[in-house]
Amino acid sequence: MEDRALSSNLSRPLPRPLGPAAGGGPVTLVLGGARSGKSRYAESLIAPLGERVYLATAEAGDAEMAERIRRHRARRGDGWTTVEEPLALAPALAVHARPGRGVLVDCLTLWLANLMAADRDVPAEVDGLVQALAACAGPVVLVSNEVGQGIVPENAAARAFRDHAGLAHQAVAERAHRVVLVTAGLPMVLKETAAAAARGNA
Repeated sequence: MEDRALSSNLSRPLPRPLGPAAGGGPVTLVLGGARSGKSRYAESLIAPLGERVYLATAEAGDAEMAERIRRHRARRGDGWTTVEEPLALAPALAVHARPGRGVLVDCLTLWLANLMAADRDVPAEVDGLVQALAACAGPVVLVSNEVGQGIVPENAAARAFRDHAGLAHQAVAERAHRVVLVTAGLPMVLKETAAAAARGNA
């Protein structure tokens, strides 16, 4: 039974890019581990749109992070508007998500870490994000790290972060029209609603 279910998932057609005909506001959640290719894949979904907004939650707090941000920008190339928003993600989506304009949020796990560092109410912020996604007028792709498949973290803060990430993923995945897991650069569709499939085939 498990083999059959896995085979069914692998045989599904991969999501098409969110082209201009997609209209509306489909929400896609892209999950994966470190260096899995999830950001590159998420960018490919937004790339065909005429207007593209990269909603970055990272802050260049040190030289290593600054270099990572530089590499990401170089890979994306021209044609993207970068908006840096480490905390107020829901209001930023309300401003930038529009018909014909794709918004890429990269990434949710850094956003959660920022919220914890700022001593924000994380569950309330996640609820606000889910509500904002429901109201988005244009396509949104959110990237996040799957952090719950390793060993139990040793310290309480790391365990809290893992738990917040897992619960946030569940909440966003429930709201999303499409959820994709990327491993070794290979995407596997975990969820795709009929509405998302119709938009992709438009």
